[in-house]
Amino acid sequence: MANVTAQMVKELRDKTGAGMMDCKAALSDTNADMEAAVDWLRKKGLSKAAKKAGRIAAEGLIGVAIGGLKGVVVEVNSETDFVARNEQFQGLVRMIADVALDVGPDVEAIKAGKVGDRTINDAINSAIATIGENMSLRRAAQVSVEAGAVGNYVHNWVSEGLGKIGVIVALESPGQKDELLALGRLIAQHIAASKPQAVDPSGLDPQLVAREKDILADKFRAQGKPEAMIAKIVESGLKTFYKEVCLLDQPYIREPDKSVAQAIKEAEGKVGGAIKVTGFVCYSLGEGIDRPDNDFGGEVAAMAGKR
Repeated sequence: MANVTAQMVKELRDKTGAGMMDCKAALSDTNADMEAAVDWLRKKGLSKAAKKAGRIAAEGLIGVAIGGLKGVVVEVNSETDFVARNEQFQGLVRMIADVALDVGPDVEAIKAGKVGDRTINDAINSAIATIGENMSLRRAAQVSVEAGAVGNYVHNWVSEGLGKIGVIVALESPGQKDELLALGRLIAQHIAASKPQAVDPSGLDPQLVAREKDILADKFRAQGKPEAMIAKIVESGLKTFYKEVCLLDQPYIREPDKSVAQAIKEAEGKVGGAIKVTGFVCYSLGEGIDRPDNDFGGEVAAMAGKR
């Protein structure tokens, strides 16, 4: 049996991020073969990942990547906010966003995507084993343009392209790309702050609009409005609703006396061409995830408070 030295253990630990005793065991079981020991730890990591899969992962990071006329946003979750400050986790999220930019927004396709000789799924499981928390690629989305630019904005920034809110917005235009990118960032900031649900009314879920119509109609009936007038009053009421949920109808956060559509129209002269917003995506970390009171992150915080 080969002699396992402290230097070998340190080298394996630096290479994999695994614990010292795990590294020593890996080297002992593989006759001090460094590459075989790495594989041994990866296999053990897969086992650890399975044990952690049931834990609630609602923290983590949103990652944004832009390449040419295309942009992607991904959400990668972890159990605690501490992990968002971990450089290995940040590198993982950045790697996932880069692969999504190449293979598209389908989560399973991203997991199967390769970086070198390993898949993204392998990389996630390896990070679970090393960092010690459940992690998951929750979702991904993409926008693109044939001509123009994809603007982006990351809020609660922790590192380049990584934060707690990520926005990408597609601006179709023949105008100057640098000016479009600057405008796109401003529009993305507005989206992060105002959370529109669609670019314009045509993009809204028909059921959402129907429900709003019913609410308005019942409200006006309760006020005693004549039935013959209700349909017309409802249409007027919908305009106010659209100002709340449609990007182009919303008051622009930088100049609230103007709509976003008006602000974009005024920017066309500087950009040098017509501008059309063809789509956007806004991800906020953990939105929609049910977080039990006794999740792992809460337990860690509670334990820290007892010290």
